[in-house]
Amino acid sequence: MNIALIGYGKMGKTIEKIALSKGHQIIAKIDVGDFGKIPNLARQDVVAIEFTQPDAAFDNIKMCVENSIPVVSGTTGWLDRKPEIEQLCAAKESAFFYASNYSIGVNLFFALNEYLAQLMQHFSEYEISMSETHHTEKKDAPSGTAISLAEGIMKHISSKTTWTDKISALENEIPIESFREANVPGTHLVSYESVIDQISIEHQAFSREGFASGAVLAAEWLQDKTGSFDMMHLLQDMIPQINKSL
Repeated sequence: MNIALIGYGKMGKTIEKIALSKGHQIIAKIDVGDFGKIPNLARQDVVAIEFTQPDAAFDNIKMCVENSIPVVSGTTGWLDRKPEIEQLCAAKESAFFYASNYSIGVNLFFALNEYLAQLMQHFSEYEISMSETHHTEKKDAPSGTAISLAEGIMKHISSKTTWTDKISALENEIPIESFREANVPGTHLVSYESVIDQISIEHQAFSREGFASGAVLAAEWLQDKTGSFDMMHLLQDMIPQINKSL
């Protein structure tokens, strides 16, 4: 498979390492200052993997979709415009894959989070809280992964309708506390606490390689498809039982 890297920072370099180890070809590395070259990838039988910055992601993905270049994106902090990309993808019959986190472990954690929320919806005495910790270079807070976890909870607990980055949350809010520390790839904690006990689930990443491996897997999966997809679509192909539990 031919891969174009859009964004060649730490994540782009890790994706390159994983892709080459799996026998794929990196035919382009497009970084800051060169994003205007994305249309040149059209008709090159290539899948683009985009990890850039929130202020650049929308335009980068839009150029891919407009030029029928299948694109896998992991940039967070721009999701208010994601519906525009999905509509454009449908109009152009292109392919777009987005995940806030490409780690297979994290996406299994997403499924576990939703299953726990299904159980906890019957027990209003438990207060929900979340925290996320990432490296100091991460621009957005809360993380996209934390927001995805909160959205998974809200799908099943009707009393929670939004999230907040404030510690003192309203009754309908899920508070998300963010921490930034050196050399932390990513840790996410979801807790349910009552006056008598606490239930917590946690995912801790040890390196970027889990994210990079998942992004390459998504590109492999996307290359012959049309439409907008996420990691749940991929996991449902891998683990059909997930359909029955969520």
